[in-house]
Amino acid sequence: MANSIQTSITGTTTKNPTKRRKLITDHHHQEQPLIPGLPNDIAQLCLSLVHPSILYSVCHSWRRLIYSPSFPPFFSLYAVLSSTNTSHNLSDKNSIQFSYFDPISSRWDPLPPPPPDPPLHLILRHPSFISRDLPIQSISASDRLILLAATSHSFSPALPRPLVFNPLSGSWASGPPLATPRRWCATGSAHDTVYVASGIGSQYNTDVAKSLEKWDLQNMKAMVSNNRNKTTTWKWEKVKELKDGRFSRDAIDAVGWRGKLCMVNMKGDAAKEGIVYDTKKDAWEDMPDGMVAGWRGPVAAMNEEVMYVVDEARGVLRKYDPERDYWERIMESERLIGAQQIAAGGGRVCVLCGGGTELAVLDVVALPVRLWVVKTPPGFEAFRIHILPRISQPDI
Repeated sequence: MANSIQTSITGTTTKNPTKRRKLITDHHHQEQPLIPGLPNDIAQLCLSLVHPSILYSVCHSWRRLIYSPSFPPFFSLYAVLSSTNTSHNLSDKNSIQFSYFDPISSRWDPLPPPPPDPPLHLILRHPSFISRDLPIQSISASDRLILLAATSHSFSPALPRPLVFNPLSGSWASGPPLATPRRWCATGSAHDTVYVASGIGSQYNTDVAKSLEKWDLQNMKAMVSNNRNKTTTWKWEKVKELKDGRFSRDAIDAVGWRGKLCMVNMKGDAAKEGIVYDTKKDAWEDMPDGMVAGWRGPVAAMNEEVMYVVDEARGVLRKYDPERDYWERIMESERLIGAQQIAAGGGRVCVLCGGGTELAVLDVVALPVRLWVVKTPPGFEAFRIHILPRISQPDI
């Protein structure tokens, strides 16, 4: 048997020199130390101090290292994309795509498809609503991308339970079922806990419009379900409800900031009403006057510590100063006018603009702030963006 195996390998490599060279090269990569003279674990500690963009360009073994599960992950830009080549009518079932932009290779790649059971049927546009998009709401929490609310082709909630993508494992899973699935809602995260407030289910309901529920992603007893096992011990917990249903009219981004959840009752540049949920006290309170007055566009928080807003009418990036209750001007750019959504993480603020085909990336650590533009993949526009760790690719 050993002779037959050896004969087979020898015969194959003799007939195909290209395949033989590839086998030799792969074997060389497996055996080659990361840094000659050092054990690989020590070499990895040394290389983790070097920026991944430098490691990427040096050699293949270092390139493989930065995408391995054991190497500290760098941040990538994730987007929920809509095809510009479809009419988004009821027969379009594949017009939504999940993709990520790798800043090291400067390349867009699609995420693995969500589980096929149950089928994911989301609509962004419908012939009955020519002037507006139907909400598809996703958030980032605990280094995961979470899809929470959307509308199906029958104008009912499309997601009976959240869909969760984990970049480190490169896989999708299902969260706990929602008592009332939503077509839209107010949603956000704080301290690794997901919150869903108010919104609309199959139809308007006063109790749902005033409700607030939370889902603790770090509950050590919790295990997310997968395709083989649909059960889960993760659960939603009801917490202090709102006093009325004013926040049910639109899809709202609730921003996690210093142990609180901050949100306003509508999008756009118009005057708004604001409210704040204290996650420790389980209590609602009025939003500070200066905070709500300056909330003139999409808002995001860096590490839940520093809030940024883009004034969508003027194209101005501002940072919130809680001591003065004031939004401090950081920079201005015409590219930021009409900003639709922003995400913050890793020292960057990413702004969805340009009608959904441009993503402005701002390095807010640099002085002055640096701005560059990332184009969406050809044929697609983005309508949700997130900053999350890169996907592990041990076989790159």
